[in-house]
Amino acid sequence: MNILVLNSGSSSLKYKLIEIKTEKTIATGICEKIGEPESLIRQENFDGKKFFKNISGINNHTDAFKCIQMFLTNPKSGVIKSFDEISAVGHRVVHGGENFKKPALINDAVISEIESLIPLAPLHNPAHLSGILACKEIFGDTIPQVAVFDTSFYSSLPKKSYMFPIPYKYYEKYHIRKYGFHGTSHKYVSKRYEILTKNHDAKIISCHLGNGSSITAIHAGVAVETSMGLSPLGGVMMGTRSGSIDPSVVLRIAQHENMTVPEMSDLLNNESGLFGVSGVGSDDREILKAEQNGNPRAKLAHEMMIYQISQFIGAYTVVLQGCNVIIFTGGIGENQWIHRKNICKNLEFIGVYIDDRLNESAVFGEETKISSMDSKIEVWVIPTNEEMEIAQETMNLLF
Repeated sequence: MNILVLNSGSSSLKYKLIEIKTEKTIATGICEKIGEPESLIRQENFDGKKFFKNISGINNHTDAFKCIQMFLTNPKSGVIKSFDEISAVGHRVVHGGENFKKPALINDAVISEIESLIPLAPLHNPAHLSGILACKEIFGDTIPQVAVFDTSFYSSLPKKSYMFPIPYKYYEKYHIRKYGFHGTSHKYVSKRYEILTKNHDAKIISCHLGNGSSITAIHAGVAVETSMGLSPLGGVMMGTRSGSIDPSVVLRIAQHENMTVPEMSDLLNNESGLFGVSGVGSDDREILKAEQNGNPRAKLAHEMMIYQISQFIGAYTVVLQGCNVIIFTGGIGENQWIHRKNICKNLEFIGVYIDDRLNESAVFGEETKISSMDSKIEVWVIPTNEEMEIAQETMNLLF
């Protein structure tokens, strides 16, 4: 049974074709620079063969989806003979609001509801809708489509966690509350831990660290707290996002710089975080290189990031009333062993100790327990696979 998983961005369309019963990835790829004079499509098949092509005339997501269809089915790069071999399509949708507490079979009502949530995720939901509508245009109603929401994993949060201390009327009028994000990733790695250890009652602190980062507290597979809030801007500092800061900072800068709301949003989302502090860029590898070359601002950016992540882990130990395991995932969490080491160094007072050899070797896709024998809390590196989780959720809903 083949399930096609789509993750639609504003100018890109990522895809992965998965044989779900065997959990085998048949092909993965991306169509980039949608709407530009020349777009690029890249695909890698299960046998390691890679294909890419520059294509003009990719004006929208429907055009991009047609190119993906061509790449997946043509004799040279294809892995299937036709789209008739696809049983369903699973879509990543960032924001499901309060109504979508689980995956949903896409129909006109679901599409309208996702559209109504655009004010809560103006950077993400419009792109996801474009991907859904592109599929609908190509497939019609012949192949079922399922929306899997990043926020649904957090429908279990208690009200004391998701409410903000502002006038209650704004929750009632505008649904302003904590929603949480990266839920699909946190759910996947916590499930993998349960499968690997047979421990189904664990108190887990999951750290998804990348250009966007979030920390989630999970007990027995259920999310009880998370760092991101109304939007993916909240929580720890990230590649270009500020994370949670004193609101007076926003007011003061806006006042002195005479900035509009959109301009302030751009500053906090695209000019802050590691990028804003280091002045080097948002790619952690570049910042690490600059730090090693003696750049003091690059060093400060990393010190701030490590400090904040350690703070959240400490706080979530209180939320969970203990902790059995810390999981690192995401691009930085999986591959930057030096950050894992420095974070865990801050946690030695609660009995966290790692094996340096295991930690340094745990990169590029290996599920590895990196804690030492004398550690009171297990520490794992578990690569995330959001597409696999979306495919599994799609299958569970439909079949």
